This record gives sequence, C-alpha cells and structure tokens, in this order.
Amino acid sequence: MLMPKRTKYRKQMKGRIKGNATSGNYVAFGEFGLMAMEPHRITARQIETVRVVINRTFKRAGKVFIRIFPDKPITKKPLEVRMGKGKGNVEEWVAVVKPGRIMFEVSGITEELAKKALKKASYKLPIKVKFVKKEGGEN
Repeated sequence: MLMPKRTKYRKQMKGRIKGNATSGNYVAFGEFGLMAMEPHRITARQIETVRVVINRTFKRAGKVFIRIFPDKPITKKPLEVRMGKGKGNVEEWVAVVKPGRIMFEVSGITEELAKKALKKASYKLPIKVKFVKKEGGEN
C-alpha cells in the first residue's frame, strides 16, 4: 500500500478541491494516459488496484507510470463514540486529484492494448476518466 514514509504532521484538515489541475496535466513519461475529469480523493487501495489491473492486462509487456501519490491522511473516529474528545486516528491515505490530472501512464505497448487496459482500470476508479495520447512528436 502506498503511503509516505514520514510526514511533518500526523493529521491534516479536510480542505476543498477547487479548480483544474495546473501540474501533471499532460502525458510526460509514457505514450498514453488516464486523465481525471472530476475532482475526487483517490485512496491508496484504489491506486494499487488499478496498478494490478493494468499489469495483468499487459502480461509482462510495457511499463506503467503512477503519477499520483496518496500523501493526505484521512482520519476516522471509531463507531459509536460520542462527539468531542479530539480528532480520530489516521485510517487511510488519499491522493487529491483535480480535473485534468494525468493519473496513470503506460508505454511500450500498442494503442489498442493501452485502451483496453486503461478502460479496465477506469472501472476501478470512483470518477470519470478519459484516455489521452502524448501530444506532439518526439524531439
């Protein structure tokens, strides 16, 4: 499971997801990518599930690049606990994703196989996504 080795503070405030992605909004490492169309928090479990699905579809061919990292702690209080007494314990880690962010990239395979793999991966994510290709020719 992905999570930071250490953080400056154990717990963070919730925050809001506003606007579009300004960084990580183009295919940089691979040839094809999966772009988020909605704002959402993607959990470490969901990222791992997508990675497994893509690798199984490739059958040891190609390479996967994960462009998001779950670095935000999400806390929860135990069931049937009264209000107050401070913030709950860290339960999971999430990556905050804005619209336009490239979440996963693949390379070293054909476009049909990439589309097939990323289509399967999109079923594992809680948001709408779009298949994108690298823009421009190689320099």
